[in-house]
Amino acid sequence: MHLDVQIADFMNGDWFAVAGASTDRRKYGNKVLRCYQQHGHAVVPVNPNADIVEELPAAASLNAVLPRPHAVSVITPPSVTEQIVDDAIRLGVQHIWLQPGAECFAAIKACQNAGVNLIHSGPCILVVLGYRET
Repeated sequence: MHLDVQIADFMNGDWFAVAGASTDRRKYGNKVLRCYQQHGHAVVPVNPNADIVEELPAAASLNAVLPRPHAVSVITPPSVTEQIVDDAIRLGVQHIWLQPGAECFAAIKACQNAGVNLIHSGPCILVVLGYRET
């Protein structure tokens, strides 16, 4: 599948999750969350160590996100990415975007085996959607 089609399919939803959402506005996990907000997308931050991120109630894990998100952006260290991806696949999420730096071989392989629309090793959602620092 061509990358433009993958991105369009990923964005063609009404409920997104950001795994690795950060309370630190300098971190990419926070910027990706704000990017979704800037573009008017309904989004939930996933962070096991925060109750609120950017004025949104945070979920401790993907398991706690209801309803299930259409798509998940992952901004975590590779050592955490594999578990996030395993949870997403088990929950039936069909669209996953591993942001640059979050990639890990096992997560990529799991997505390929599950037939998930996976975006990885390429553009950052901040560039694709257009993010502006506020």
